[in-house]
Amino acid sequence: MDKLTKTLIATIFLAVISLGATAQNVQLHYDLGRKSATTTVEMFRADNAGSTFFFVDLDYNPKVNGAYWEIAREFCFWQDSKVNWLSLHVEYNGGMDTVAGSYNNSWLGGLTYSGHSADWSKTWSVTASYKAIPGTVGLNGKYQTSNFQITGVWNLDFFDHWISFNGFADFWREARPWQGTEYIFITEPQLWVNLNKVKGWENINLSLGTEVELSCNFVAKGFNAMPTIAAKWTF
Repeated sequence: MDKLTKTLIATIFLAVISLGATAQNVQLHYDLGRKSATTTVEMFRADNAGSTFFFVDLDYNPKVNGAYWEIAREFCFWQDSKVNWLSLHVEYNGGMDTVAGSYNNSWLGGLTYSGHSADWSKTWSVTASYKAIPGTVGLNGKYQTSNFQITGVWNLDFFDHWISFNGFADFWREARPWQGTEYIFITEPQLWVNLNKVKGWENINLSLGTEVELSCNFVAKGFNAMPTIAAKWTF
């Protein structure tokens, strides 16, 4: 068993353990363009000192051929103050697949602005971070250290929680000499119909919907759009 396969199995194990312990939802996406599938496990938990969020993506084509995960922590020890909308942000990103090999490990640190509606049916945040990507070589052939990332996240519920519109948008600097670019943008808006609003289905936490991955210089140089059909179970 090679190192890549062992790492993928370890990541799957992490996802399963996380699912049994604290995960908030599991998603299954079928990519209409690439004819492949992705499983996503997400968890968000708030506490007295801030909040923790992570997700794990496993790609199948048809066997597992890629794994990626992000974990982020918000620190806000001043939640009873007038500046409780501001928090300190730390994050790690990494993974690998059978085609690209290991993804660049990334460590981020910055500040997050968060907000919500009075009934919490609409939440949003914007994070500005310094992004450390060890070993990244810029287009000039020198190591690149001045990387950054700006992230926006939202969750909007409509029509008495029948419809959910959520997702994220990332814009960051990361040199890719092989494609002659160093700025990357990706957003993945999701639209869900929540079936637990159907009379008699209150305990069936299933949502059906779609995600559209819109990116520039992420999959390859230039713009790319990849829609999915998806199902989500919320715990």
